Amino acid sequence: MTLSLPHTTHLPEGASEALWREYDRGQWRQVAGGVIAETAVCIQVNGQTLARFMATPMEQEALALGFLRAEGVIDGPEDVADVRVSPSGTCVDVWLHRHTTPPAAADAIRTAGCGGGVTFDDLIHRPAPAFPDLHLTPEQLIARYYEMRAAETLYPITRGVHASALCTPDQVLILAEDVGRHNTLDKLWGQAMQAEMETAGRIIVTTGRISSEMLGKAAKMGVPLIASRTSPTSRSVALARAWGMTLVGYIRRGGFRVYAGEERFG
Repeated sequence: MTLSLPHTTHLPEGASEALWREYDRGQWRQVAGGVIAETAVCIQVNGQTLARFMATPMEQEALALGFLRAEGVIDGPEDVADVRVSPSGTCVDVWLHRHTTPPAAADAIRTAGCGGGVTFDDLIHRPAPAFPDLHLTPEQLIARYYEMRAAETLYPITRGVHASALCTPDQVLILAEDVGRHNTLDKLWGQAMQAEMETAGRIIVTTGRISSEMLGKAAKMGVPLIASRTSPTSRSVALARAWGMTLVGYIRRGGFRVYAGEERFG
């Protein structure tokens, strides 16, 4: 039986309308709902293409600013003369106050999973960062993770989307959602730049696997603690221990696993 479809114009930005057939307890039904939007987004700097990757087409300006900061192309918003997102939302043009030579495409390192991210940074040669002091209780970290989950707008409708939040021990400051877990960290940094918000000494909670590029982005932001509902990779564990970061996985209501930096919990 074909059912009439509900009106779906209420879908939030970042979600796309979808139609599917659902089997449940011996019955078929037709459902109209939402899936996470995914498209190829390019970032251009001074008229030259720097990177192309898959992303959810929302907060593209923050995504571009955070990506450029993470890759060392800019040192902060003072380097940026103008940012323009194309009408289609698939290209972000960033113009700087100075000339820059974008890294060669051959130097790009494709990152693992979630949207096919890209970085030009080989983390193995990066020196250990200096982090501000940070101490919190296990209960504060768990509370921040679930505060982030309660604030998500896309996951309840689409599933298949990652979220990350920049926090203090006492509150979530900003939240980013995207089909790519690494994109969420770029969006966080971009949002923080736009809001003139300090990132050093904060906490990141995320839904995605903490791979080495995720850990590296957090370290560049000056964030000494990153925590996820899922697992880290072997390289992220090794880097966290070498850099003096706190790396947490498998957050649940009752606890979590600490792979490095347990001394920040008191």
